[in-house]
Amino acid sequence: MTKTYTDATNARRFHDEESKRWDIYPPRLDVSKGDRASLKKQKPCVLWFTGLSGAGKTTLSNLVELKLFKLGYHTYVLDGDNVRNGLNRDLGFTEPERAENMRRVGEVAKLMCDAGLIVLCAFVSPLASERKKLRDLFQPNEFFEIFVDCPLATVEARDTKGLYKKARIGDLANFTGVNAPYEAPTTPDLHLKTEVYSPDYVSEQLMQFLKGTGLI
Repeated sequence: MTKTYTDATNARRFHDEESKRWDIYPPRLDVSKGDRASLKKQKPCVLWFTGLSGAGKTTLSNLVELKLFKLGYHTYVLDGDNVRNGLNRDLGFTEPERAENMRRVGEVAKLMCDAGLIVLCAFVSPLASERKKLRDLFQPNEFFEIFVDCPLATVEARDTKGLYKKARIGDLANFTGVNAPYEAPTTPDLHLKTEVYSPDYVSEQLMQFLKGTGLI
């Protein structure tokens, strides 16, 4: 009998039950992660952009992917809005559903990393505990938390999607920064201040970080 679920809490319970099944065995594949990375001549990793809505996560991930692409690297961008239009279209914005959203994205990013890609993930990902779970999915020096830092007053003034206005008048519940918390990283791998510097300048800061860590 096929199991179904109706909300994110049941989704996670279903996942936990399935992961413990005695008749599921991870396949032993002849082509390894190292083989795929060697073929692509790059170090696979996940660059996880976290920050308030409107801070510049999507802009930066797009700029950096373009720079990497022009240098011949194999990349892919996972973005909050795009993922919610497909893979996670069944999820809302309650705390359990946000946790499930992050869990699914983390597993997809892990598969892409296993495939040898440099994966750029642009998600608000407001809770430190969820970001810790994401990091724990990966080996050392595979997951890099990038704090795209822009003050609430600035992103609210930008409000390019009109979401902050909706949240302020009560039309949008559980919106990070207004009626849901954002836990800023205390020790990110890279701290980028998008209120102060232009997207081009900040993207170059990130490229220098990648060079300094030996990722490119």
